Amino acid sequence: MPRYRLIIEYDGQPFHGFQAQADLPSVQGAIERAVKAFCGETLRLQAAGRTDTGVHATGQVVHIDLEKDWPPETVRNALNFHLIPDPVAVLEASVAEGDWHARFSARERRYLYRILNRVGPPALDRGRVWHVKKPLDAAAMHAAAQVLVGHHDFTTFRDLGCQAKSPMKTLDVAAVRREGDHVLLEFASRSFLHRQVRSMTGSLAQVGLGRWTAEDLKAALEARDRRACGPVAPADGLYLTGVGY
Repeated sequence: MPRYRLIIEYDGQPFHGFQAQADLPSVQGAIERAVKAFCGETLRLQAAGRTDTGVHATGQVVHIDLEKDWPPETVRNALNFHLIPDPVAVLEASVAEGDWHARFSARERRYLYRILNRVGPPALDRGRVWHVKKPLDAAAMHAAAQVLVGHHDFTTFRDLGCQAKSPMKTLDVAAVRREGDHVLLEFASRSFLHRQVRSMTGSLAQVGLGRWTAEDLKAALEARDRRACGPVAPADGLYLTGVGY
């Protein structure tokens, strides 16, 4: 039974998250229906990570096990055909080697958070950016973000409903830069807690607005208390951009 590795792009706006749900639209559900329409097989795909309602992806990775040995390009093209009109696309398909697993073989997840930092609201990117009207100091945000890098107890930036066994995580990258009207935040780690990226982004925005200092962010991290977190950034601007194996 061949295993296919798929790289997926999707707009999270019309979905109630990635994970399949019985009565609500999901990215997983859309892909599994496309598989059924393509080859008649009912299956449960495996993904590198589950994104929340409204969160997007440009580099989600999933795998599917099919009974027949199809050319990878046939799998990609057929799934894209049957995914219409859902805003989900299979960018690449390949045959996985050995015991490779989309989730358990992953060594790094990478996220991008996009903030539109201008007075005028988004017209073309509505639902795909966080609109912040007041000026943000991206350099101050980047400097403050470095206190988050490393192995820490991230309880402060962990959603109360998080089901992870431990709040201890190692954040490998936390970088902030400005590109025109956009402030872009990049994070990389082997794994993240539930809503950790959005929580860190919201707190870093407080630094960018001049309401917090880097020391305030450090104190929030060290508090190990969810109540010390700044306002959580909305799902709109968050993208899963890649998975490292």
